[in-house]
Amino acid sequence: MTGPTRVLLVDDHAVVREGYRRLLEDEPSIHVVGEASNAAQACEQARSIGPDVVVMDIALPGVSGIEATRRMLREQPGLRVVMFSMYDDAIYARRALEAGALGYLSKACAPEVLVRAIYAVSRGERYVSPDVAANMAQSAAQPGKSEIEALTPREFEILRLLVQGETVRSISEKLTLSEKTVANHQSAIREKLGARNSAQLARLAAQLDLSV
Repeated sequence: MTGPTRVLLVDDHAVVREGYRRLLEDEPSIHVVGEASNAAQACEQARSIGPDVVVMDIALPGVSGIEATRRMLREQPGLRVVMFSMYDDAIYARRALEAGALGYLSKACAPEVLVRAIYAVSRGERYVSPDVAANMAQSAAQPGKSEIEALTPREFEILRLLVQGETVRSISEKLTLSEKTVANHQSAIREKLGARNSAQLARLAAQLDLSV
């Protein structure tokens, strides 16, 4: 890659994006070329600007950063994504990496870790912050999978939207699926998680802060 690494920042908090921008502006080899506050804006900016690296939050309003990553990479397979999230649980890192992100950092990291991650993924290398890597190693050492981990990527995204209070209709619009397909996924989620109703789903999801 020649020239500075061109970065798109995606976070729904303007103050947070400004903090990232100021940090990265001190790096002569990094140039922030755009910002977005939700998944739709992020995908549009990625198409129009063509950044080298996207720094993406998971907890976006509506469609998550994981789903946004999946959509971006479908259109632009060469794009590199660093997930920078408040979640340090192994399940989020695995979901993000499965969606195609090359990096995953928790927001508890020191600022210079984000810079290192951007440089690493711009070279096509995977980068996971030490705290998240430790959680992933601990999780991998434990036998069996949790019920949440048994969900498909699509089911995981729908569960997140359901516990945020989204209806089947609104989810179908956000994910461009039919209402019948969303309802079928909802039934599969309840069966896999052993939840008989929405309240039980919400309690299970709250264990991993999925409602945030």
